[in-house]
Formats: sequence, C-alpha cells, structure tokens
Amino acid sequence: MSLDAWITLGAIAAMVASLVTGRLSPPAAVVGTSAALFVIGVTTAEQAFSGFSNTAPITVAALYVIAGAIDRTGAIEPVVSRLLGRPGKVRADLARLLGPSALGSAVLANTPIVAMLTPAVTRWADREQRSASKYLIPLSYATILGGSLTAIGTSTNLVASGLLQEAGFEALGLFELAQIGGPLLIIGLIVIIALAPRLPARRRPAEPEGGRAYTATMLVEHGGPLDGKSVAEAGLRQLKSLFLAQIERTDTTIAPVLPGQALRGGDVLLFAGQVDDVVELQRKSGLCPADNAASKALEESGSTGYFEVVLGPSSPVVGRTAAEVGFRERYGGAILAVHRSAAMVSGQPGNIRLRAGDTLLVVAARTFKSRWRNTGDFLLVSRLQAELPSASKKAPLALASLAVAAGLPLFGLLSVARSTILAAILLVAVGVLRPREARDAVDVNVVLMIGGAFGLGAAVRETGLAARIADGLLNITSDLGTIGVVVGLVLTTMILTELITNAAAVVLVFPISIDVAAQAGLDPRLIVIAIAVAGSASFLTPVGYQTNMMVYGPGGYRFTDYLRIGVPLSLVTITVVSLLAVALG
Repeated sequence: MSLDAWITLGAIAAMVASLVTGRLSPPAAVVGTSAALFVIGVTTAEQAFSGFSNTAPITVAALYVIAGAIDRTGAIEPVVSRLLGRPGKVRADLARLLGPSALGSAVLANTPIVAMLTPAVTRWADREQRSASKYLIPLSYATILGGSLTAIGTSTNLVASGLLQEAGFEALGLFELAQIGGPLLIIGLIVIIALAPRLPARRRPAEPEGGRAYTATMLVEHGGPLDGKSVAEAGLRQLKSLFLAQIERTDTTIAPVLPGQALRGGDVLLFAGQVDDVVELQRKSGLCPADNAASKALEESGSTGYFEVVLGPSSPVVGRTAAEVGFRERYGGAILAVHRSAAMVSGQPGNIRLRAGDTLLVVAARTFKSRWRNTGDFLLVSRLQAELPSASKKAPLALASLAVAAGLPLFGLLSVARSTILAAILLVAVGVLRPREARDAVDVNVVLMIGGAFGLGAAVRETGLAARIADGLLNITSDLGTIGVVVGLVLTTMILTELITNAAAVVLVFPISIDVAAQAGLDPRLIVIAIAVAGSASFLTPVGYQTNMMVYGPGGYRFTDYLRIGVPLSLVTITVVSLLAVALG
C-alpha cells in the first residue's frame, strides 16, 4: 500500500479507538479525522469537505425541521393514544404498536419517532402496571427496521445516496431500498414480537410496582419542622412508594434506617422511589434538595417544570458531575434525582459522576424542553406531569409538509433533497415554525458528522485503501462464492456500526463495496443498498444506534438485555439482506 493509504488506515484506527473509548464525540472524531487527513495532505480540500456541498447533510437538516413541526403541533399524539389503547398480552400490544411505528419511521426519521413515543409508552406502561422494558427495545428495533424502507428513513440512507451520486451513479429512489428493506421489516417484526416476552421486567428490589426507581437526596433544614423528630414522626416511613435507604451525617452513614432514628438539621437523606413521588418529596416541609435549596423556591414560583432527560454518549455531561459542568448555569435547571439501570446511585446529585444512559430528573424553566431537546446534550427530554397534547390547529399543515417531502419524489416531480427542503421552507413560511424553532429542531451534531464523513470516504477511496481491502475480502471469502462476499460486507458494516456510528460505518464500507461489486460482478446499487440497511442494523448494544440509547434509561435496561432479541435479529438481518442482494442482482 502507499504511504497515504497507511496514514489513512492509521487515522481511521485512531478515530475508531476514540469512539469506542468515548474520548471524543462522534462529530468531533469524524470531522477531526477528515480535517487531519486534509492538513497532512492525504486529501484535497474538495475531497475533504465534499460532504458539505453534498445534498445529504442539508436533507437531514430539513427532515429534522419536519419532525420538529410534527412534534410541536402534536400531530401524531392522537394516533399514539389510539395505538396504545387498552392493554392485552405483550405480543398483542406490540403488534398494535410496532407496525405503525415502523411505517412512520420510513417517512419520518426514527430518532424523532422514538423521542415522541418513548414518554407516551412509558406513561402508558406505568398507568397500566406494565413494565416499560417489555416495549421500548422492541420499539427501537422496529423503527430501525422501518427506516430501511425509504431513502429518507434514516440519515444513513441519505449518506449512501449522496455517496452514490458522488461516485457517478444516480441517487437512490424514494422506495428503492424497500426491495431489501421490505422483506426484512416483515420478518424482523415477526421475530421481535415473538421474542419480546423474553425481555425481563426490569424493576429494582426497592422499587414499587409500576415504575423505575430514582435515587434522590434531601437535606433536613436546620431548625425546620423535622429537625429533632424521629423518622416515623416525620412521616418518612409511610411514604407511598419511597424508601428511605440511608442517612448521611457528617462522617457517619446510618443504614438501615429504623423508624425511631432521630433526624438532625443538616442530615442528608437518601431516598429511592418512583419519579412522581420523588417530585412530590420536593414539596415536603422541612426538606430541601441537598444540592440546591434554591431549586425549591424556583419550583414554588410556578415558572418551572419537571423533566426527565436521558444522557447519550456524546453529551458534554457524561463523565463529569453536575458541579463540574456547571449544570445550573449552563442549562438553567437543577438535577433532583438520578436513575441508573441495575445500580443504586448514592450521593448528592450534583456530585455524582454521570454516565451515558443515565436518566435525570431535572427542575428547570418551562422552556427547557424546546431549548435542549435537539441539541445533542440530551438524547431525550420529556416533560413530566403533563397530559399528551392534543393536535393543534397547525397539525394538518405539519402533516401536509410530510406529504410534500414523501409524495413529490414518489411521483417523480422532485428529488428527495429538493422535496424535503421545500417542505421545511413551507413550514416556516406558513408559520408552523418560527425560524428560531426550525433552527432548534435541527441536530447540528448529526449534520456536521455526515458532512465530515464524506472526507473519510474520499480518503479511503482515493488512496487505494478501499481496493486493497476489497482484494483481501475477496481472497478470504473466495471459497464461499458470491454470497460469502456479500455476507462479509454486511457483517463488516454491522460490526462497525456497533463500534462507531451508522453513518461513519457506511462511509468507510462504501468505497470497498463498490470495488467488491466491480470485481465480483455484482450490481453495485444493490450492494450499496445492502450496506445502507446493514449500517442501521444495530441490535446488540445500546451505544451502536441513537434510538437504542434513548430507551436505555427509561426502560431500566442492562447491556445484556439488548442481546436477547438483538442476536437472533442480527442473524436474520445478515441472512435476509445477503440473500436478497445476491438474488435480486
């Protein structure tokens, strides 16, 4: 290999390592690596930054605007309510929920679909005394499969389409992916619904039926009504669904806590319980949040609300404490409690070193959700103690914009890029979204990552690295025939997706797949469709795909829970995608 090819290989290896270890966020790693290859001289400016002149990033941004309009107007909330309905057996509930959710993610990216459905499903499960863990992983997997039906179903598909154009081919047609994605969706939903009862009902031992447990710390006020009273006299033993786990007093920890234990001013009490009761605890006279007594005054002012937020791997809060990140100053809110799957979190919320997948209970200004839900700081922001919004008068306009984005390409009137951008412009022009709201709806991190990823693809292709890897793959799989070659590509893409990100995985495998297709006599478009579908097929871990991480905290999951359905579903994906790619070619 040439020196440039070795440099490219080393740079990509370093990028993968930084993503796997979490040292860099995906946008920083991808854009940084592409820029470094340009600075070193491996790629030209046109190659390194070609992604930002490609239609893929702007199309993804436009789709976020459309999704934001549908979310803000509550256009699909009545549908959600009807889908959930009265509970039956788990499989029947899932059959009612997953089909429409998967089809919805074919025209509205799966990330906003899961963002809108997760709080609704969680509330429904709590209300009906079901475990949300039986429903949320299946929801994530179903929307991933649904995204494989159309060119606008996921950002990965748009990246693949943009790469095809850059390589001299026509862009993907709106439903071109359905020739592989359609059969996979049907078979995949059958597998998910059949295996979903195997998912555990995740509840902590200290957690009552019907919800996940948060841990929260409260401070006994000096000279307050609870100072000097016993735990029983203070009414802290008969709480509906809260458990007083321990008392921290100067250098002493008292656990277990007996009913006759006297409280003193300055004691820090550690509670575990359901979110609604943790919220109610904030109003108990004589107690205040241990981290910030001012948050109670803010709550009483009526200008704030309660929110649940889920942390993703790229959040600037991960690996740091609230105090270190300046949570209150940065986000205008205070962390009241923390939920971490399969672990009791002790200590004051402001001093807990936070992890990806943690769910935080935050008290903040009422604008918190609209300000932070699409910034990348939080995967999911859900307002508590609020009814599902009914569809506003502008909901039909939001749905009409979705029809424009999907319908015009379907009838050959406009390309996917032009139709989605037109729909986004119309949403602002007719007043469904204000310009600021449209801007806030866009996940800039995703757009940046997609733009930067094209430079990596150019480096892999132009240095000859793709051709060398293609030769090696063909040599390894030569004894297995054509199907072996395709399985190798699909499997490589799926592994990279679990390790890094779906868009980056497709960008890295794309030039290899084109060379493999040329050498093996395969249809390059079908092979690209196969790797696009495989690039979104993240079913083994919560970190491989954004929707998997979004449901991790709300479902109370452990990493191994994803394997229960994920392993069979991954094997089905490899088999179906590979066989169809060869048979149709």
